[in-house]
Amino acid sequence: MIGNKYLQELFKCPDEDTALNQLLELLRSKDAKLMDSLARPVDLNLCNHEEIIFLTKVAALVDYYLQLHGIEVPAWIRDEKLEFERPYYHSQRLSDFEKFKLQYTNPSPFKIRNVYFDLKGIERI
Repeated sequence: MIGNKYLQELFKCPDEDTALNQLLELLRSKDAKLMDSLARPVDLNLCNHEEIIFLTKVAALVDYYLQLHGIEVPAWIRDEKLEFERPYYHSQRLSDFEKFKLQYTNPSPFKIRNVYFDLKGIERI
């Protein structure tokens, strides 16, 4: 169980793309309730494998957003459990060259987690 009501609701969303888009909207609008909830640690030991996978993608986006806006990043967001062993590319329709380019051009919040997003796709933040 994720333990953060906002992130848990996004996890329950049947479509992950929709959930991540909703997260991006909440980050863009600097939703006070979401921001306050992120400050409270999530006990990653209580999360199942699917939740950890989802939280790894979320952590990359949240870390990136918070750094962009000069907001302190909570320690739990940078937990080593929120890293993939193999690269994860959010868009599954990428050529090998595009994957290489993302690995080279994505900022560190994505690289340290081995999570790669097309930055144009998340421009709203």
